[in-house]
Amino acid sequence: MDELNNNDAKSNSRRSFLKKFGIGVGIASVASVTGFSLAKGNGNSYSGEMVKLLTPDGKLVEVPKEAIQAAKLDTDKMKEEARKGLAGKKFVMVIDLAKCKNARKCVDACQEGHMLPKDHEWIKLYLLQENNESSRYWFPRPCFHCDKPMCVSVCPVGATYKRHDGIVLVDNQRCIGCKFCMTGCPYSARVFNWKDPEVKMPEGHVYDPELTIPPIEGTVGKCVFCADKVRKNELPRCAAACPMGVIYFGDLYEDTVTNGVETLRFKKLLADRGGYRYREDLGTLPSVFYLPPTQRMFPVERGIDNQTNEIKERYKKAGPR
Repeated sequence: MDELNNNDAKSNSRRSFLKKFGIGVGIASVASVTGFSLAKGNGNSYSGEMVKLLTPDGKLVEVPKEAIQAAKLDTDKMKEEARKGLAGKKFVMVIDLAKCKNARKCVDACQEGHMLPKDHEWIKLYLLQENNESSRYWFPRPCFHCDKPMCVSVCPVGATYKRHDGIVLVDNQRCIGCKFCMTGCPYSARVFNWKDPEVKMPEGHVYDPELTIPPIEGTVGKCVFCADKVRKNELPRCAAACPMGVIYFGDLYEDTVTNGVETLRFKKLLADRGGYRYREDLGTLPSVFYLPPTQRMFPVERGIDNQTNEIKERYKKAGPR
């Protein structure tokens, strides 16, 4: 009976502590911010050492060090949230072709952030020319995250899906590698993972459907607009890495896009610069817009001179499309 009373006293003491700081009993109230949760009573006494933590609602609290344990991430919950996307958002990208000089920092940042092999490029850079009389220009092409994505409509298992905020993702744990989505995409924006990328994952890695690392052999990958970064209100990796500020990213509903240096009105930018969608005639309604390469800031040759022989070979036959 004494042991039972002692346990009740400790349980009541813990409830009083949690109530004092506005933390519900049995809820991992700090897990989403700190990666830790309060441990359930285990009969151990507290040493008195306190640790400051930030609750999801922004309150700074102190908890006993012994009451903290690593939180277990709910992958099913993460997948559910990833499929919903961010409420009240409609993400768009604007690419200024006048600024691009094929620095390829966008490609490098994308490959590093998503642990892609060097021969897998989710964002590609093409050298285009409209006709024999016109000048050549560099053309970055990510996934277009279409409002009417053909890739989604042909996936037989629901592995690829479009969210409320416009981002199109692929759940590579559900993908069966049928390549229907690759056939359905008119922009060739998807890449098949023919082999294991043989990358070493960080200790304790949990699959994040918004980051999709590592790539899985026998599945399809694509640009994901860096949904993991966007959830943290950060720019996609390609936009943040570009030294020329070529790539702008933002919210259609807020009518604002930024490249990290300047922030502009989305609709006004398109109107002033003659913005357009690539292959609008296909009716897919891409979420990526382009600004024409008028008054280019760099000669196109600069994008070839400092590249490897492999990259140079890629552009030797570039001509009118």
